[in-house]
Amino acid sequence: MIGLGNPGLQYARTRHNVGADCVALLGERHGERLVHSRKEHAEVAELRVAPGMRRLVVAFPSTFYNEAGRAARALVLRHGIDDPAKVVVVHDELDLPVGRIKVKAGGGLAGNKGLKSIKANLQTDEFVRIRIGVDKPPSSQQGADHVLRKPGKREREELDVCIAEAADAVELILTDGIERAMERYNRKEP
Repeated sequence: MIGLGNPGLQYARTRHNVGADCVALLGERHGERLVHSRKEHAEVAELRVAPGMRRLVVAFPSTFYNEAGRAARALVLRHGIDDPAKVVVVHDELDLPVGRIKVKAGGGLAGNKGLKSIKANLQTDEFVRIRIGVDKPPSSQQGADHVLRKPGKREREELDVCIAEAADAVELILTDGIERAMERYNRKEP
């Protein structure tokens, strides 16, 4: 599982880093610390998720968001992943309102440069995405300004709930499969 975001304290807890926040939450839930791996261009932890203590590798790329594909390729090679459907990417989504998440298998990239980088490096778009809604910016702002800003208190609380749901979705995909996760999270009303 790869959580997208930008490295550095200035980007921590911004809308753009909800994927990174999901990685941190999963590590915390399972008592594991992320460790920097130069070869994988990421902060990485290996988790054991019940039932059956299934193995889950979580990673936050140490590259910038738009270059996340370098880490994705290194992680896939390192862990011998031969099925792109076993790669789950958690990221922010302008086309969803705050308070919503959606699980998606393969398909279009909707202009997301991090996903484009992953597609280019894995040479496929058949990986799974968990999209966390951050809503479109007000008309006076552009998308980049919106996602790189920290949300207000109320929105932060909503995003924290979504990040926890995204972490639940990652675990559900691992234990019960993508279809079950899509059933559970894609029908949810805001």
